[in-house]
Amino acid sequence: MILEGAGFLVGLTLLLIGADRTVDAAAELALYYGLSAFFIGVTIISIGTSIPEMTTSVFSALYGAGDLLVGNIVGSETAQITLAIGIVALISRIEAERRNVLVYGGAMILAMVIMILVLEDGEIVRSEGFLMMLAYVAFIHDLYSHEGGEEITEEVVEERAPPREAIPWIVAGIALVVLGGHLMVTNGVAVARTVGIPEFLVGILTGLGTTAPEIAVAGLAAKRGEAGISIGSLLGSNITDPVFSLGIGALVADVTVTDPRSVLVATGYMLAVSIAVLGLMYWQRGIDRRGALVCLLLYLPGFVLF
Repeated sequence: MILEGAGFLVGLTLLLIGADRTVDAAAELALYYGLSAFFIGVTIISIGTSIPEMTTSVFSALYGAGDLLVGNIVGSETAQITLAIGIVALISRIEAERRNVLVYGGAMILAMVIMILVLEDGEIVRSEGFLMMLAYVAFIHDLYSHEGGEEITEEVVEERAPPREAIPWIVAGIALVVLGGHLMVTNGVAVARTVGIPEFLVGILTGLGTTAPEIAVAGLAAKRGEAGISIGSLLGSNITDPVFSLGIGALVADVTVTDPRSVLVATGYMLAVSIAVLGLMYWQRGIDRRGALVCLLLYLPGFVLF
């Protein structure tokens, strides 16, 4: 039990470090070769920041841990829309144009609705996974304006990096992601079965873990007074995960959940708090400190429901 728990934490740590290094190095290499900031923002960064969730999805599907897979997505989504936004806004007010809230928020809600619909029967087959990934490509094509792609890139990429510097980091990062994902999923399932807790709950907690670095980075940027944290950056993963990250797992192997009713309750709460936070953001043209407290409080009932 102790060994499995330690293995789970080590796997999560390796996964997060590997994903961070892979995304940074790949984006810096792309900038070095002259690719536009827009292209980097809407491909490498938008998809790359969800590497932890995608890796967890792939391994969970391979090992038949559908509950952990879905729980990870739900936990990550719920934490990002409540905890992440709440902590950032508590440090420094988030400014948001209403148009951007409607565009990015609308895409996020649509992605969540698609996720809920495909999970209604408790199973996601390969064809559904493929269609979900295809839907995400359509989202990306229509969603990001040229300015949005550049904005996200400027927030993540610090400098250009030549191949001799970037490629070793990319290779090392991918290796850490693969190893970390394997350790996290296998040990997470072992812990759940030993203790007798649902794998879905382990997935929820894992989702919080994979979101923690994003919360830390965004919070640090806000503390430094860097107001360039865009709505696209804050909500980007919440558009990617419900369709692309979940879809890529289903593409590897059919995903089945043991208790569809509980999953629908959890995904329903995820959708409800997302609508509430977006409504607050639209009304206030951002999130102030009072709104931040509301966001933080909205996260807590999830553990009762999950």
